[in-house]
Amino acid sequence: MIRKATAVWNGSGKEGKGNLTTPSSVLNNTPYSFKDRFEDGSGTNPEELIAAAHAGCFTMKLTFILGESGITPENLQTRCELTFENGAVTKSHLIVEGRVSGISEEKFQEDVKNAAQNCPISKLLKPGLQELTSEAKLIS
Repeated sequence: MIRKATAVWNGSGKEGKGNLTTPSSVLNNTPYSFKDRFEDGSGTNPEELIAAAHAGCFTMKLTFILGESGITPENLQTRCELTFENGAVTKSHLIVEGRVSGISEEKFQEDVKNAAQNCPISKLLKPGLQELTSEAKLIS
C-alpha cells in the first residue's frame, strides 16, 4: 500500500506560502506557511499533521489490542502533544480517555502502553524522539 500527498510552496521560507493536498481530498489545497508553523496562523503545519497521525494511529492500534481480548471500546479519545524545538520533533505524549466496559484498570494501562510503543507512527517516530510517553484514564 502506498499513500500519497502533495505539497506546493511559493516564495521564500519565511514569507512564502504553500498548500497540501491528498487524493482523499481530506486535505485539499490546505494552506500552510511559516506563520502557521511558528506563530499563530490559521493554516496547518507538518507537526500538527504528525500529531494528528500519531493520535489516530495509536487509537486504532489500541482498539485492535483491546479486540484481541474480546473487548470493544465504547469510546476512545486521544490527544497527542508533539514537542517541536530547535528544529526537531523531540517528544510525543499521547493522552487517552476511554469508556471501555469489561476491562480492569491495570489491563487498560498495559494495553495503552503496548499501543503507544507499537503503533506504526510510534515506530516511525521513536528513533528521533527523546521521549515517547502516554497516559490513560479509564472512564466508567
